[in-house]
Amino acid sequence: MASQDKMLTLLDAFSVDTPVWSADELAARLELPPSTCYRYLKSLHQAGLLARVGSGSYVVGPRVLALDRVSRVSDPVYSVGSTVVAALSKRTGYSALLSVLYSDSVMCVQQVATEDAPPDLFGRGQQRPLVAGATANIILAHLPPHQLRSVFAKQGERIAAAGLGEDWDTLRARLAEIRAQGWSFSAGEFRAGIAGLAAPLFNKDGEVLGSIALATSTQSTRLKDFQALAPAVMKAAAEISRGIAESSDVVDLPARALG
Repeated sequence: MASQDKMLTLLDAFSVDTPVWSADELAARLELPPSTCYRYLKSLHQAGLLARVGSGSYVVGPRVLALDRVSRVSDPVYSVGSTVVAALSKRTGYSALLSVLYSDSVMCVQQVATEDAPPDLFGRGQQRPLVAGATANIILAHLPPHQLRSVFAKQGERIAAAGLGEDWDTLRARLAEIRAQGWSFSAGEFRAGIAGLAAPLFNKDGEVLGSIALATSTQSTRLKDFQALAPAVMKAAAEISRGIAESSDVVDLPARALG
C-alpha cells in the first residue's frame, strides 16, 4: 500500500462510536511506526481533515464540513435526488431515504424523517453493510456477477442470516426475483422495528448507484398499505435515474468500486 493510501486509512478510524484518537492509539491500531503516524497526522492536520483537541488527541477537522457542502451541490445523486425524496415523503406520509453504494457498504446521503419516524433511522453519512434490509438488498440485486461474488465471499454468513441464501445459486435466484419485481421490502431484517421499501438508482449506463426507500415501523397497522406504495417508490427512482443521466455531472461509477 502506498504511503498516501496508508495516511488516508487513518481517517477510517474516526466514527461516531470512536470520534477521538491519540497518535499512539492510531499508530497501534494501524501498526505504524510512531514517527510515521505523527508525520501522517501532521499532514492531515495541516490539510484541515483532522483537528487537535485539548488532550493532544485528534478529531475530524473543519475541512470535512467544507467538503460536505461541496458534495451537496455537486453530487448528482444528492442534487437530483434530494427534492424527489422529499416529495415522495410528503406525498406518502412516510420517512424517506436516499442512499448510495460505497465500497462494500451502503451510505445514506439524504434522510427525510416524518414526526412518527422509527427511532435510529438511517441518517446522512451513516454506513451499513451491503446485506440485509430493503435499502441494501435492492442494490445487491443489481450488482454485476463479479462484484456480487466478491460480496458473497466476504459476507456469506451475513447473507445466509438475512435469508438470501446459503449458497451461490440460491443467492442469485433470490436476487433475480427482487430484480424482476423492481423493488425490495424488508421488516426488521437489518434493524429491529424498521420496515423498508426500496427501488434502485442507476447511472446513464444502467449501473446501479444506490437506492431510494420509504421507512416505517414494523408495528404499523398499515404494513400492507405500505407495501402497496412500491409503484410510487419505483417511479421516484426512475425520475432520479433520468435526472442523473441528464446531469452535466454524470456519475459513471460508485464512489469506490467493490473489491
